[in-house]
Amino acid sequence: SRQSSLTERKIPEPSPLSRRKTYERGDRSKTKEPKLSDSGTSEASLSPPSSPQGRPRNEMNVFSRLTVSQGNPAVQQDKGIINPFSASKCNKTSLLQCVHTAEGHNKAVLCVDATDDLLFTGSKDRTCKVWNLVTGQEIMSLGGHPNNVVSVKYCNYTGLVFTVSTSYVKVWDIRDSAKCLWTLTSSGQAMHGDACAGSQNRAVTIPAGENQINQIALNTTDTFLYAAAGNAVRMWDLKRFQSTGKLTGHLGPVMCLTVDKISNGQDLIITGSKDHYIKMFDVTEGALGTVSPTHCFVPPHYDGIEALTVMGDNLFSGSRDNGIKKWDLTRKDLLQQVPNAHKDWVCALGIIPSFPVLLSGCRGGMLKLWNVDSFLPLGDLKGHDSPINAICTNSSQIFTAADDRTVKIWRARGLLDGQISDAADTNEDTASN
Repeated sequence: SRQSSLTERKIPEPSPLSRRKTYERGDRSKTKEPKLSDSGTSEASLSPPSSPQGRPRNEMNVFSRLTVSQGNPAVQQDKGIINPFSASKCNKTSLLQCVHTAEGHNKAVLCVDATDDLLFTGSKDRTCKVWNLVTGQEIMSLGGHPNNVVSVKYCNYTGLVFTVSTSYVKVWDIRDSAKCLWTLTSSGQAMHGDACAGSQNRAVTIPAGENQINQIALNTTDTFLYAAAGNAVRMWDLKRFQSTGKLTGHLGPVMCLTVDKISNGQDLIITGSKDHYIKMFDVTEGALGTVSPTHCFVPPHYDGIEALTVMGDNLFSGSRDNGIKKWDLTRKDLLQQVPNAHKDWVCALGIIPSFPVLLSGCRGGMLKLWNVDSFLPLGDLKGHDSPINAICTNSSQIFTAADDRTVKIWRARGLLDGQISDAADTNEDTASN
């Protein structure tokens, strides 16, 4: 005990020499901290600072991360890449095969859109990346968003990209260079150029009179944009970039929407809300002002609606109640439901290209496949080790965006044909019995 008391006395009183060494060490460490230059380059990008073991490579350089979210595509140093994905043995018998992974975002990927040649991904890192699916390279990064990029849509007709962050929709022309042409607000204002500043503030700040925009959708002719903001959906005429009115009727925030075209040329907008209900709106061309729903689907889900997708005359809805419902759009009634389709929130839905198969993704990272006609399960697999936030497809591929900062690219395997026909036979046998 006497020895320990001596030690305790020595600790608070280091010698002048050791004090000097400590001071010099501290001084050197301060000078090593690089200042971020205008070009975004720093010493840290050449030799990353020490960090805890096992930390992902692209998380190491905090200075690169900051420059990415400041919005100048030219600033970014490390472009994302679409890498081939080597399937593990256990996945080779799966009905879906992951063939590539798009890596480059440094936070969760929240939304995704795709054509046969281009991929668009929006992230919590406040950027939307544009990828070339042919070369596997990131083409550009659209930045300057005030917070998370929660929805992205590409317009084939005009070549414009629409990205959503907080209460703004930014409209980009990517044909020449990444130029923001318009900024649209949830309250219906259209401003030329980039009118919403990028921000490093972690808190989501919504200006007075505005609402968080949760999702956007284009109509089938790419002439109208629908933006779910607060309890309503704002309509935008894209020929004039003017707001023409709102779809109202929900009692909670509209979380998702999908747009279909009906025979007489009207837009059919289907909305899902935190109020547990799904509503349908028929919007004729030239409709102005407030539009009320033409139908409210009952019975409602037991929790908020997270995802909607349409195939033919069928509508599918996924909810925070872990269930999926199948509705008839013609008769407007419930056809089938799977109350506990997943063990967690159903966050994303999509239709497998060239197959009558519904794909669902949940907050637990699981993907499940369902026969569209019989609504019987065809199989499941672990898609990601984190929540799946969005699913989209092009003519041959499926894209899943997740919190693990990646977008996985999948192809349906030939085995799916057999599974669908087996499920159909089982269904017919059950019916005949």
